[in-house]
Amino acid sequence: MPRPEVLERIKEAEQEADDIVAEAEEEREQRISEARKEAEEIRREAEEEASELHEERLADAREEIEAEREEVLASGEGEREELESRARENEEEVTDYVVDLFEEAVHAQT
Repeated sequence: MPRPEVLERIKEAEQEADDIVAEAEEEREQRISEARKEAEEIRREAEEEASELHEERLADAREEIEAEREEVLASGEGEREELESRARENEEEVTDYVVDLFEEAVHAQT
């Protein structure tokens, strides 16, 4: 094969190699870009799931706190009613006792 043809074939092979490298580089950049997009989508979805889980746990905690609050209020209401009832039961005795003390004080002064 004559020398000019060999040189021409070498140039063609070099050009072909350069094209292959450029194509591979472009494909690599495209894959990196796609991987970054996919990673960003996964991160976004994970953040959304974490936020939803946080909101669910917060709602559950609020429900639990509200239930405990209702129990405390109901218990307090029962205790209040019991104290009022006992106070009413003792009201007549206390009134009689105060009247007796007053009468004793009045008799003691006369």
